[in-house]
Amino acid sequence: MLAGPQVTRFAPSPTGEVHLGNARTALFNFLLARQSGGRFLLRIEDTDRERSKEEFVDALKRDLEWLGIGWDGAPLRQSERGTEYQSAFAELEKLGRVYPCYCSAQELEFSRRAQLASGRAPRYAGTCRELTSEQRAAQERTGRMAGWRFRVNAGEKIEFNDLVHGAQVFASDDIGDFIIRRADGTAAFFFSNAVDDAAMGITLVLRGEDHLANTPRQLMLLSALGRPTPRYAHVALINGMDGTPLSKRNGARSVAQLREEGYLAAAINNLLYRLGHASAEGELLSLEAMTQRLDAGHFGRAPARFDVAQLLSWQKQAAHGLSAERFAQWLGAVRPSHCDAQQLQHWFRAVQANTVLPADAAAWARVIDGPPPALDASALEKVQAAGAGFFAAAAAAAREHGANWQALCKAAQAASGAKGANLYRPLRLALTGNEQGPDLGTFLLAMPVDEIQRRLQRFAT
Repeated sequence: MLAGPQVTRFAPSPTGEVHLGNARTALFNFLLARQSGGRFLLRIEDTDRERSKEEFVDALKRDLEWLGIGWDGAPLRQSERGTEYQSAFAELEKLGRVYPCYCSAQELEFSRRAQLASGRAPRYAGTCRELTSEQRAAQERTGRMAGWRFRVNAGEKIEFNDLVHGAQVFASDDIGDFIIRRADGTAAFFFSNAVDDAAMGITLVLRGEDHLANTPRQLMLLSALGRPTPRYAHVALINGMDGTPLSKRNGARSVAQLREEGYLAAAINNLLYRLGHASAEGELLSLEAMTQRLDAGHFGRAPARFDVAQLLSWQKQAAHGLSAERFAQWLGAVRPSHCDAQQLQHWFRAVQANTVLPADAAAWARVIDGPPPALDASALEKVQAAGAGFFAAAAAAAREHGANWQALCKAAQAASGAKGANLYRPLRLALTGNEQGPDLGTFLLAMPVDEIQRRLQRFAT
């Protein structure tokens, strides 16, 4: 465990739905804050005016709340912090650590390609770094808009200890001057991110390892501003089963999509907890249990691999562990329409053990509501092999004893001498159209008795 209360944050950009990588970042930060008795804060990084949408802000809040990931205090909105960014920018300007850059996107791309062609790592070439005031004025007379770059000191080493990757050393000469304010006056990611971490008192930044190379830039900014620096932990990214970054192409769905498909929050949380975090527990864990057991020393460096089979396994545990009331609530409108209240309770009890997603329960609702199940050639052969007397006896037992599975079996066995699978399988096929499924002793209590008789009687002649 980390020493002392930790202040962590989740800082999404509201430009789309929350995907599993986002959700895992939020979960780990939430657990680390709760484990240490600290605070978990939410920051909306909505400085991209064109792509940021309020509907995505609302959606991500719903997703976090549904997952049980609650944040402390009011969310911070970067779009409302222009004055704070301008103040920090003015500090850097006073220190001579910023300068305007008039390079076009085309010019920057040409420079990048030239550096790559010569075997050098691409970085800003410093074209505008030493422009005189006259040269800047000349650029502006042409109508060029300037972004502002942070002036990186030469010959420095930026060092920090990453909680996942260990000691990190970056040379400032390999980084190059970088944009901190866009031409439209808005703060760029490196700048607003660092300024807000300091303003919010963030002590630990846990995020994806794709941000590892961003960290030295943010540390240089915080150092220049004299702001406190947090600790960093960069967790491995999530890949699909094909080994490539998780995307729609290899099975990725957003949290909202998974919820709509019927996945439970507990299943998603348990999968995310084990993606990039080694855990020996095989049982379904609550958020409280995860809080107690999360170990920052168990974050892995190798890419985590999303496997839908693992998600389904956790979903199965979560669905089967629901209380009867919660199971019924989860299924919502998925239920037979021909059942009275008592029959419906029997149906819920019967199908829960055979339900992983609501679609599974929907199939068993159709068994109750639909016509007698059609049988394929193989199933029909197994039913007919039992004989007409077998089903005539079972149908007579249904007329006398109602939806009593034991009575049906006893009557069919007395009439035919069938035992084991030769007894149960033909009855199950005739009644449900399936060789396997819910316990029929309970399931038949949800089926109208006349329907039971009808399904048995059709094979009695």
